[in-house]
Amino acid sequence: MVEKILISGNEAIGYGAIYADCTHYFGYPITPQNELIEFMAREFPRLGRTFVQAESEFASISMVCGAAATGVRAMTSTASTAFSLMQEGISGIASMELPCLIVNVQRGGPGAGSTQHSQMDYLIATRGAHGGYKNIVLAPFSVQEAFELTQLAFYLADKYRIHVILLSDGIMGQMYESVELKKLEFPPLPEKDWAVKGSAAHNYVRTFVHNSPGIIGSYYDYMKRSDEKYTKIKENEVRYETYEIEDAEIILVSYGSTARVSLRAMYLARDEGIRVGLFRPITLWPFPREAINKIADNTKKFLVVEDCMGQMIEDVELAVVGKARIGLVGSMDRNLPTGSGMILSRKVLEKIKAFN
Repeated sequence: MVEKILISGNEAIGYGAIYADCTHYFGYPITPQNELIEFMAREFPRLGRTFVQAESEFASISMVCGAAATGVRAMTSTASTAFSLMQEGISGIASMELPCLIVNVQRGGPGAGSTQHSQMDYLIATRGAHGGYKNIVLAPFSVQEAFELTQLAFYLADKYRIHVILLSDGIMGQMYESVELKKLEFPPLPEKDWAVKGSAAHNYVRTFVHNSPGIIGSYYDYMKRSDEKYTKIKENEVRYETYEIEDAEIILVSYGSTARVSLRAMYLARDEGIRVGLFRPITLWPFPREAINKIADNTKKFLVVEDCMGQMIEDVELAVVGKARIGLVGSMDRNLPTGSGMILSRKVLEKIKAFN
């Protein structure tokens, strides 16, 4: 029998990590993800797993790096300004091709920012830091999906030997919904023969790349292998959902908590005879560019809804490549520090009518 409980989005990620057999968590408190670190502090020791509250964000990501190098499933969680502090460690993890999960529950910025909810970390999450590396980015739409995408994240991390970012936000993290707790089944994974398990010469993680021709494991070999991996991910791991797009005159494009607002706005618009559809990316990288490009052959108006001044809109523009008109409903259109979903949905509806 599947257990069903009422939990927050942050707690759902914790449960997802448990069901995914994550054994090591390292983190540092910051709003609005503190419920997650509190959950881990309570549950991981009780289950005989490792929980460490590190002295800083850089320390926590460094601990994830060390744990992941041994082949265990490891993770951290943070929010926005502290996510920036982790970038050096994340880049190092990318260079060593270490599978792990990094959760970013977004808050307002820049700088120290605020505790207001936002979606202002899209670009840093999908573009990464220096070196041109890529990482899978998953964006949950519900508390149930936060639970399930956490399990998927660990699977994809091990499948491709890559770090995965779960990009949540303040609303998703604090929201409470009922969740069915069920362990997801995935295909078998390759053996972690690269992991550090002792002093044997064949068990190592490469900590740097060479730039000299003719050396095994040279810089160019490394880059070629990385490019092949990224190409494979783009071919096989694009995920998205669509709603009422078949006859749509306007397509809303939105992810995470704003996709919930957009879905309600879509139904409000259809009640008034305006044919609106919704395209919801689940993977922000790889971004579902080809799918949006194909839709743009028939629908000539796209309205991007995101809780910022416009970041994902750049990927939508690249996907549409001039085939359609593109507008933005951003944080400046909300004019509300908080508000009910219905109020925000009507704000989106107003923009739909003005854009139509």
